[in-house]
Amino acid sequence: MNKSLEKEVDKNTLSVCVITKNEADRIRKCLDSVKHLADEIVVLDSGSTDNTVEIVKEYTDKVWVTDWPGFGPQKQRCLEKATKDWVLFIDADESLDKTAQDALKKLLAQETIEEVAFTIKWGVVRHGKMLKHGRSGRSPLRLFIREGSSFTPVQVHEKVIHPEGKIGRLPGILLHYTARDYGHALEKNIKYAWLGSHKYFERGKRNRSMLVVLLRAFWTFLNIYIFRGGFLDGRIGFIVAMNYAQGNFNKHTGLWLLSQQEKGKNKDF
Repeated sequence: MNKSLEKEVDKNTLSVCVITKNEADRIRKCLDSVKHLADEIVVLDSGSTDNTVEIVKEYTDKVWVTDWPGFGPQKQRCLEKATKDWVLFIDADESLDKTAQDALKKLLAQETIEEVAFTIKWGVVRHGKMLKHGRSGRSPLRLFIREGSSFTPVQVHEKVIHPEGKIGRLPGILLHYTARDYGHALEKNIKYAWLGSHKYFERGKRNRSMLVVLLRAFWTFLNIYIFRGGFLDGRIGFIVAMNYAQGNFNKHTGLWLLSQQEKGKNKDF
């Protein structure tokens, strides 16, 4: 029996989907926040070398270890193993706060749900502080009707494609513990930047100017720190805005290098 089937039966059933790799230090907080809401928990692990899989099996029997085809394809694989009416896709470094848990429980108990998907306000936690501004002040779409939904098949920054209809906003906060420490933040920054370079290149985008690279990074900092109010998050807000600018610089520098290599000018840039 699926260990996630310990909740009361609601009018609408829920699959909680998670993809993992080496998340032993964070996965319990994630799953503890949803285990009483889920009719099933579906986990795809891409080769953890810690005890992530063993921990996950305490919560569910629906666990598969796979290769890594990229974020979009992996989430699509996970979605295809879900069987319930609704899907909550949550990352291993995220958890629902109490308000969001109560709101989701109330929603699932409704006779009918008019919406086809819901966004949830992000509460990004960096270096011990929950950020409320900058790019952290977003509401990602994580809850959606299963039938007719899919993920875009991209390596990074995948999106949910769902049936046409009303999109609601679930009360509460989706807490996102995005980095274990500053070193981990830098590692993620580099990883996502290089993936972004290839994503743009494969879509046919090219960059011929390093001046554009510099201006994009400068604009990213201004947009996040000034226009989106990142300065209101104090010193951590400044650090995060700089990290985003650095990531943008790395991504477009990578695209510039790929563009130069395509032209055969990789001997002397």
